[in-house]
Parts: sequence; structure tokens; C-alpha cells
Amino acid sequence: MADTTYLKENLQGFVPQEISYDIIGRVVLNSSVMRLSKVEVMNSESKKFAVYASGVGAYWTGETERIKTSVPKWIFPEITAKKLAVSVPVPREKINDSVIDVFGELRPIIAEAFYKKIDKTCLFGGTDTPFANSIYSAATTNSMAVALGTNSKVDLDISDAMSLIEQKGYEVNGFVSNVAFKNTLRKMRDNNGNELFVTGITDRQGQRYDTLYSQPIDFTHSESWDSTKAICIGGNWNYSIIGVRQEIEYDILKEATLNSITMPDGKPLSLAENDMIAIKATMRIGFLPVKDDAFALLTPAASSSSSSSGSGSSSSGSGEGSSSGDGTDLGG
Repeated sequence: MADTTYLKENLQGFVPQEISYDIIGRVVLNSSVMRLSKVEVMNSESKKFAVYASGVGAYWTGETERIKTSVPKWIFPEITAKKLAVSVPVPREKINDSVIDVFGELRPIIAEAFYKKIDKTCLFGGTDTPFANSIYSAATTNSMAVALGTNSKVDLDISDAMSLIEQKGYEVNGFVSNVAFKNTLRKMRDNNGNELFVTGITDRQGQRYDTLYSQPIDFTHSESWDSTKAICIGGNWNYSIIGVRQEIEYDILKEATLNSITMPDGKPLSLAENDMIAIKATMRIGFLPVKDDAFALLTPAASSSSSSSGSGSSSSGSGEGSSSGDGTDLGG
């Protein structure tokens, strides 16, 4: 059961359930990958999922003919939940507050750190990724990419990337990009002058979203996007599965040095020297792109690294092999 008394009496434990659910809800709502993918609750560290691969067929039959039957094909991928942790430094006086009050105050900060890291890792991987594959690595391994400038117009390049997926037998049902690509998208028109990028559509549940080629498109935070690797990613997101454990654990750090946070003097944050503590929150998620060829990239023009910025992509995103600097850690 979640701890509800004072933090100084509970230096480690579980975040109160209602706050834990709220944090996870904020993560799911704000993570581009989680909004597009299939999100499943995990009750243990690993879980197998039944994914429909190909199907039951219908047959024409005569009055006296035997009715044919077919067997649906399923695949059963297994994903394993990995630890994702964020350390939030706070004044030492916070240790005298209740667990509920502290996490009630920190929930938006913790959620933001989680969803930025989830998007960055699931889309592009990284040196610290615990997962065997990312959307980017799956697409590049299968040569599912079209370079910007392949055609005379950006929308035709995107269409060619969609075609790579369609030729594999999948429908494109969503896109993800960086917010800096919106300027280019707003200028795209079909032959009749109609916008290809439509904003502010409201669904039956009252949720607003944008579309590209009539399919949802989501935009990640610039810190989660690597503009050197991709400008836009399309795919059939039914084949991207994210598993989530419901609990969030915490630990109180008193003497640690946080190398991910740099002080004005250029040194990492020492909690003891700055009369602070850090609250380390840990959630567990699993991720797996089930079909590697169900995703395709629009990549920067091969001839010039500046082409991506010319298309409206941001160069501020951090990608694979770079230091995250976000205070989050992924582990097994």
C-alpha cells in the first residue's frame, strides 16, 4: 500500500496510488509514442501479447460443396518492463512534508521527465536504451526511408514514405514529428489548393488532434526528437506496443551528486553541499515494435545536413549517442 505519512518517516516506498495513476495518466496523454501506440497494462515484469498477423478468409461455396475453413495467424511477442527513473532535487525542508503533499506538487515535473524520455528512447534509441529496438532502428534496418528532396515537393516525399509501408501490406494510421516541422506542413496543398495538414479536429470524446493525409499526426517535444535522423515518421502504430506497470516507486537521496544537473560554477549538483535532497521516482515500462517494416522515415536530405532545418525541423533535439542531460535514467 502507498505511503501516506511524512517523507522523513518513509525514505522509500510507493507513490500514493491516486497520485501514481495521475502521473501515469499525464505521461500517456503527453507522450506522442504512447498516444499513437497500443498501451497495455502489465501486472508482472514481462508479458506476452497476442497480435493478429493474418486472417480468416471467406469463401464462395455452392449448395453441395464443403465449406472451406482457414485458421487465423497470431504472433505472441513478449515485452519486459524496464526501470525509468528521474531524480528531482528539492529543498531539504521538503523532508518534513507528507508524502502525498510532496508528490502532489511534483507530479507534473515527474510526468514531463518520463514522457520526454519515453518518446526519445522509443523513437530513436540511445546509448542508454534498455530496449533491443527503436522505431528508427527498425525502419533503417529494413530500408524504410525516403530522403527529403527525392521529389520536387515535401508532400510527395511523405507519400513515397507511406508507399513503402503500404507495399508491405500495412495501412499508415499515424505520423509523429517535431513541432518545428509544422511550418512546412501548413504550407502543403493538394492540386485543388486544399490543406494536407489539418489542425484542430475534435473526436467524439472531445479530444483535439491534427491530421496529415487524413491520418493523426503528433508532435514531440524538441528534446525528444533527433532532427539529424528523421524529419517525420509514419507507420501502422498497431504494431508498436508499450507495456506499463501501474506502480511508481520512490527513494529519497540525501548525499548523492547529480551529474545530470550542472550548477552555475560548472560543477554537478551536490545535494549535501547545497542543503538539498533529491526525490528519485521510478516507473517501469516495456516497448516493442512488433513489425519492423510497419514504419518509415522521412530523413534529412543526404547532400546537406542543413536541409532538415530548411524543412522546418529543429536542430535542438537530442538523439542516439548524445548525453540526455534530463535527469532520467533507463535501466533493466
